[in-house]
Amino acid sequence: MICPANAHQFSGQTRFEAKCVLPSLEITLGAFSNVLKISQLAKKSGLSAHTLRYYEKHGLISASVRNEAGYRLYSEADIRRVEFVKTARSVGFSLGDIGSLLSIRLDKAGHSCEEVTKITESKLQDVEARIAELQSIQGTLQILLDSCCGGPEQAIHCSIMEALEEDLKDTGLASSRLSTNKIKAGDQLQ
Repeated sequence: MICPANAHQFSGQTRFEAKCVLPSLEITLGAFSNVLKISQLAKKSGLSAHTLRYYEKHGLISASVRNEAGYRLYSEADIRRVEFVKTARSVGFSLGDIGSLLSIRLDKAGHSCEEVTKITESKLQDVEARIAELQSIQGTLQILLDSCCGGPEQAIHCSIMEALEEDLKDTGLASSRLSTNKIKAGDQLQ
């Protein structure tokens, strides 16, 4: 939505008043103090302008108005929403999860803590599954390291290379993990 915006300076703060006219709908956005352009919001939030546009593309944030030149202008409420999205991303919520949480945030009276808890529990289960997967990978890597002498000789008979190549022969594909049954701790493959 592109809205004409008139800027006025009042003791160092910029104040925008905007009135937007859409087909058969008139919206008065009122006065905003301390509005920021996307570059200013990026600096303030610690997110790149590219990330902010990405979040906007996915409907997580939006600028309150655009001025006549087409610049996005973000209000204090927009800034708080960006901070909410940033915090939610930092603890691992997906964009879909954040969209749901934002809907709840906008209408807390119409939603329950149970809804928020279900979203959070689902994320925790995802994290626990990922941790288990990473621990399995860690174990496999440790077995590979324990099976190799790590010496300066040529890698012609390197047990790590042989194990990786054996896994490729068995599956026909490069797998992300080797079967721990193929190599036992301390065994040298030759």
